[in-house]
Amino acid sequence: MIELLILSAVQGITEFLPVSSSSHLFIISEFINFSEQSLSIDVSMHIGSLIAVVTFFYKDLFNFIKNRELLIKILVSSLPVMFAGYFLIETNLINELRNIRVIGWMTLIFGIFLYISDKFGLNKNIDNDFSFKSAIIIGIFQTIALVPGVSRSGITISAARVLNFKRYDAAKISFLLSIPTLGAVSVFGVKNIISTNDLFFSTLNVTAIIFSFFFSLITIKYFLKFIKNFSLNLFVYYRVVLGLVLLTFAYL
Repeated sequence: MIELLILSAVQGITEFLPVSSSSHLFIISEFINFSEQSLSIDVSMHIGSLIAVVTFFYKDLFNFIKNRELLIKILVSSLPVMFAGYFLIETNLINELRNIRVIGWMTLIFGIFLYISDKFGLNKNIDNDFSFKSAIIIGIFQTIALVPGVSRSGITISAARVLNFKRYDAAKISFLLSIPTLGAVSVFGVKNIISTNDLFFSTLNVTAIIFSFFFSLITIKYFLKFIKNFSLNLFVYYRVVLGLVLLTFAYL
């Protein structure tokens, strides 16, 4: 249970911060031999993150009359990463990219990009300036996050900042863009949980969902508060240090 709590904390916190959840989960699985680490647990933790972001932004999502156009933009923005993800899975390139060198370089490079993007203007908001053009541009950038270490949250926030969105609005766009991707993953997980007759398996996965939901919801809430008042430099410093550490291990 302690292992599950740690994994859920890592998933819930890093999924929405610009630091890459996939790289952190990979690092844990490489350096710490967790017996609970499995594909089903990973998927269940993503379900928890999905429920958290839907819960937090339920007003934006369920006011269909007012936000129908926003929902369409979110879906359009998510199409590039879905097509690119399908291609990487079918060609097995996704597994070729999962190694410490790639993660180290991507953590470092896109940490620097996060720093550069945060120097752009702060004059756009999601309500008035999130056009279909902005959605497509950010969606194309999001495809880069398929490479471990890039960070889906980090690259979408960076793309929105390059387009001069305010930090809070850039983060909100990033969180809303996570819904279609997490939703696609969640369909697989829910099917497995419902279809199994193994009570221990179901209990373990439901517990992972609950833990991940809790940590994800807390992260979303306080990250949005943080980003209203501070720059993204804290995450830049963290990524640069982590990237250098990983590259040191990779090339020793």
